[in-house]
Amino acid sequence: MNPSTLDRAKKLYIDIRTRLKHRPDHVITVIAPPFPFISEIERLSPSRRIEIAAQDVFFESIGAHTGEVSVPMLKSVGVSMVIVGHSERRARGESDEEIYRDVQAVLNAKVTAIICVGEQERDDQGNFYSVVEAQLRAALRDVEANELKRVIIAYEPVWAIGTGATATPEDAHEMKLFIHKFLCGRFDRKAAAGVRILYGGSVKKKNATQLLEVGHVDGFLIGGASLKAVEFVDIIHQAEQYATSHAS
Repeated sequence: MNPSTLDRAKKLYIDIRTRLKHRPDHVITVIAPPFPFISEIERLSPSRRIEIAAQDVFFESIGAHTGEVSVPMLKSVGVSMVIVGHSERRARGESDEEIYRDVQAVLNAKVTAIICVGEQERDDQGNFYSVVEAQLRAALRDVEANELKRVIIAYEPVWAIGTGATATPEDAHEMKLFIHKFLCGRFDRKAAAGVRILYGGSVKKKNATQLLEVGHVDGFLIGGASLKAVEFVDIIHQAEQYATSHAS
């Protein structure tokens, strides 16, 4: 629920757009404003230099569901991606079944789903991998290989969300490999290769490059740093430099 007003949201967006200057060649920049601000922010983005995502969605497309927001509603105001199963939503009681239905609704509407997975805490026995696997298995139930082009996986360890703690780049790399292995087993290597795997959890400009270079993640799901235009754009530029140096 940030920023607190539409005026502040518009100012933040304009600051980001001004500092970004142009659409990076190898990086997709996406922002996810609160629902009430999406239409106004979309009007400020006619060139789609910055894509617009929604923070959540309800799986029904229409009906007596007071307070909910559907995929058709979001598409009609320019949303091209939807975050599904964010850790804060899960913490408030959102179930694997609800997340599965949300994923189905988003993909059926030809919109990209950013599916969040992550453990509450780590243990020395590696049991947290089974937590992530169960979340992936539930969310991707009934998803076909040809739909993976509209799937992004965001690994966000809950213990690192808003705490200042960050998974080490090595931890992020190990989890990326684990998620990729799961996708290869659930689908096939060719389809799995196209799925971008992001890291979220206290990402800042001071740790972004190392998470890219050592963690080999494909991008970030950024929280607090996205509310500071200078820092957010700095992270985007670091990602662009990394992607450019590794472009084939």
